[in-house]
Amino acid sequence: MRPKIILKTFSGAVRYVGGTDISSSKKSNKVWAGIVVLSYPELRKVDESWLEGTTDFPYIPGLLSFREIPFLLKALKQLRKEPDLIFCDGQGIAHPRGLGLASHLGLLTGKPTIGCAKTRLVGEFSEVGKHRGDYSLLSYEGKTVGAVVRTKSNVKPLFISPGYAVTLKDALAVTLNCGGAYRIPEPTRQAHLLVTRLRREEDPIS
Repeated sequence: MRPKIILKTFSGAVRYVGGTDISSSKKSNKVWAGIVVLSYPELRKVDESWLEGTTDFPYIPGLLSFREIPFLLKALKQLRKEPDLIFCDGQGIAHPRGLGLASHLGLLTGKPTIGCAKTRLVGEFSEVGKHRGDYSLLSYEGKTVGAVVRTKSNVKPLFISPGYAVTLKDALAVTLNCGGAYRIPEPTRQAHLLVTRLRREEDPIS
């Protein structure tokens, strides 16, 4: 699938941005998948979709998309307002196989996607400045695969990588335009809040 990944300058207007996340029970195979759509650049919630289900695919770093994408695809189909671009809580091309969750989802849907991860999976980078907007390029096997970005001053940076149909420059710009008050961009932060609430309502101990 990796040769099918296209990275290009985003040419359309971004009016709505989506954020995805999944929360898993610690006691069972149950998962809760959610997508939140915000207006852009105002970042007002205009739609959300969620579902719960069970998965037999274990959590394996590097193979996250096989566990999560079936649920995310179903949640996307339930939306009334279609996002122009989607943030994923995972990697884009900054992945051992060049096909992280964001790239995989973008390839299957044709939607521009951005990988937004809290930890590094692959690559090397230099120290990042402490101010919001500072970043260092992330390199893997001689190629630039993303950037380590300070999305809020004096907090840990995020690992941003293009997923599908966007460039790294586009990914950085949209990411920084989607937050500032928190470390996590608002679309994925809202999705995280949604699925965490759903899990705790049904599975409060996990």
